[in-house]
Amino acid sequence: MNIALIAHDAKKKLMQNFCIAYRGILSKNDLYATGTTGRLVEEVTNLSVHKYLAGHLGGAQQLGAAIEHNEIDLVIFLRDPLTVKSHEPDISNIMSLCDMHNIPVATNLASAELLVKSLDRGDLEWREMYK
Repeated sequence: MNIALIAHDAKKKLMQNFCIAYRGILSKNDLYATGTTGRLVEEVTNLSVHKYLAGHLGGAQQLGAAIEHNEIDLVIFLRDPLTVKSHEPDISNIMSLCDMHNIPVATNLASAELLVKSLDRGDLEWREMYK
């Protein structure tokens, strides 16, 4: 499965810790991330991550295009709901594209853990029908 990882600045450390905790599951899949998040995840996990540009420099748009072309199966987007982002339209676009293309998306640690554990159990194999 192709998993996209995105984290706002205030959530990057949480994303690193999440990826350390679930390294075993994540290592069995292909990881994609916006630039800084991908670099930080690689540094602490030694996992290979395909990195797009930083989110605010167009990485969110690149990821949106991958979602639109059905190249992403699962999105983990640890958002900071308390800080307004200048690229908020790109963030909303990612959420809308996930809804339109039936791609599971987690926006907090609780939902991210549920999705990753489901992935490990094979509960997301239905995504293969969409390819």
